[in-house]
Amino acid sequence: MVYSAIALVSWPIVRIVFRYRAFGRANLPADGGYVIAAGHVSNLDPWPLALDLWPRRFLRFMAKSELFWFPLGPIISACGAFKVRRGRADREAIDTAVRLARDGHVIAMFPEGTRRRKGLRKTREAHAHSGAARIAIDAGVPLVPAGIRGTNGLRRFERWRVRYGAPVEVSDDAAETTERLMAAIHALEASL
Repeated sequence: MVYSAIALVSWPIVRIVFRYRAFGRANLPADGGYVIAAGHVSNLDPWPLALDLWPRRFLRFMAKSELFWFPLGPIISACGAFKVRRGRADREAIDTAVRLARDGHVIAMFPEGTRRRKGLRKTREAHAHSGAARIAIDAGVPLVPAGIRGTNGLRRFERWRVRYGAPVEVSDDAAETTERLMAAIHALEASL
């Protein structure tokens, strides 16, 4: 309900003010669960990633556990997020994502685990983790790359663009699959 309300209210704003456009929807599986993964440059990245899929699909996001404080926690939970404890292998979060993907949900991931650049204090460096690949492998679902552009230019009202790519080849080797995924994400970002 909160997810749809935010999408309904924000759709005209994002479309007009930020001239939002999405490309490559034909690459997205029509039904069933899958993992969609994108680079992470802004806290706003989930918004354009999800907006073009709404109202047909409701994305489920892994969000760092530090965000689940009152009143933000209940809001982001209502928007499809579930906790992940960063800095260690959070088996509970992975199991939740695998279960949701098997149940037909779309799991949205940012494999770098943090924004590439952020404020004055950066405690974690952005580098690709294999979680998105592991979830797709364990759940037996497609792994779809996406590129996002413009969300870090909020003050300049930059255009928001997202491009969904064709699912990457998934193998039993999560590290190898992650390399293919990140190459696809970077190529999609460059195309925007």
